[in-house]
Amino acid sequence: MKISIENLSMTYPTGKRALQDISLKLESPNLIGLLGPNGAGKSTLMKLLVAGLLPTSGKIMLDDSPLLQDEKRLKGSLGYLPQSFGLYDELTVWQFLDYMAALKGISDSKDAIRKVIEATNLTEKRRSRIRTLSGGQRQRVGIAQALLGSPDLLIFDEPTVGLDPEERINFRNLFSQTARDKIVLLSTHIIEDVQSVCNQLIIINHGRVLFSGTPEELIALAQGHVGIIQLQAGQEVSSNHHITARVNTSQGVQCRIVSGDLPSFAQVVEPTLEDAYMYLIAGEGMEQ
Repeated sequence: MKISIENLSMTYPTGKRALQDISLKLESPNLIGLLGPNGAGKSTLMKLLVAGLLPTSGKIMLDDSPLLQDEKRLKGSLGYLPQSFGLYDELTVWQFLDYMAALKGISDSKDAIRKVIEATNLTEKRRSRIRTLSGGQRQRVGIAQALLGSPDLLIFDEPTVGLDPEERINFRNLFSQTARDKIVLLSTHIIEDVQSVCNQLIIINHGRVLFSGTPEELIALAQGHVGIIQLQAGQEVSSNHHITARVNTSQGVQCRIVSGDLPSFAQVVEPTLEDAYMYLIAGEGMEQ
């Protein structure tokens, strides 16, 4: 599968401009991390990709056909978990997934449900009513319904919210395995969820794409812009520098900073993915 986004813009009736002239290419197999602060335009982009919204201008191509002319094919090959996903509280986990399988037109629903229940570690809860589940367990049900039928395109909006650290690791591994022959788009605020598994990152802010490429390419952009400085009592960090970590030591406060122009006394260090993300977002490139 190949998705081409060409000069895409979206302005809501209120006048809010959510996306501005975005162009991207997404091809399988690929696990793509979609990053950006609140209000950056991530959810709008995902709604456009699932044909939940119509763009103001531009187009989305699914392989070589306009998305809106091939919507039936899209729905048949899509698994989607929006950030706010409604569950039928009086149904059991199995009943809910059976209902979702029927909506997707899955013929061998019993086998499909069993597979996603096992994949999301819900076997012991398959007969439990959804209203009795914890927040993390409900999130797993949402992930399970997206996986039903092994769709070619999977879009997850903040899928690991409410999951404990062990569950998050398990699901990162699951997303990685799933992406071996599919497109998996993972929108998140949690850098850890993308740094070890995604082979493409897209960073959006103020409705514009700031970066699209590999994690290694993003880190390379921040080379020479991350350093460690030691502060004595009463000293403050300049507003031109952005603190990503602060540690109290016997010599004072040690700060890790990201800056377009590091002070001469800073010890330059290798950037992390989080540093590189901050380098883009805090100053949108921090052009020197």
